[in-house]
Amino acid sequence: MPYVWQDLEMTEKPASISEQNVSQGAPWHQLAWKLGCAGIILLLLSVIGLSVLVISLTQKSPMEKSSVDIQEKRNYTTETPRQLQCPKHWLQLQDKCFTISSSSKTWNDSLADCSQGESSLLLIQDQEELRFIQNLIKNEGNLYWIGLNFTLSEKKWKWINGSLLNHDILKIFGENKENSCAAISKMKVFSEICNSENKWICEKKLKPVRNKVS
Repeated sequence: MPYVWQDLEMTEKPASISEQNVSQGAPWHQLAWKLGCAGIILLLLSVIGLSVLVISLTQKSPMEKSSVDIQEKRNYTTETPRQLQCPKHWLQLQDKCFTISSSSKTWNDSLADCSQGESSLLLIQDQEELRFIQNLIKNEGNLYWIGLNFTLSEKKWKWINGSLLNHDILKIFGENKENSCAAISKMKVFSEICNSENKWICEKKLKPVRNKVS
């Protein structure tokens, strides 16, 4: 009988301190785990929301994009070059503009005058241009300097752009000597002393004219 009593005492022995701590600590672990999960979920939602905000800010709405496209198209339309035009009071042939002076100067002074106006003395490139210029000259007695002179070193007629005269296009009447420059009349082209005074003809290339809307 005493042995039985001892067994009963052993079965009714209270739980140890470590067992009590485990049973008491379990709810706190569960709470911490739940709080951690909630924090992770909130972090993910924040990241997603921030991503959506960034995308919405960087992308324009269809209406805004359409408005920008229309404005760009309008700017392109209003700033594209119009048909090439000559300056006022200048005459046009192909891609060139021409003007005839009303005063008279030496060949060098005529060359400088054209240069100041962002042009050059006339350079005749073909028979069509020659006929066009001669048709502009009303008085047969008038002479007009062109961009052609006789170089003594080469003993050749040379245009002011450095190219040599093509005699099939233009024939020079008169002496080929030092200080000779070419002057055109209604019918012919003559060799004249460069220091003599004549009217002159300037030419320039066509330039695009832009029409910008403010």
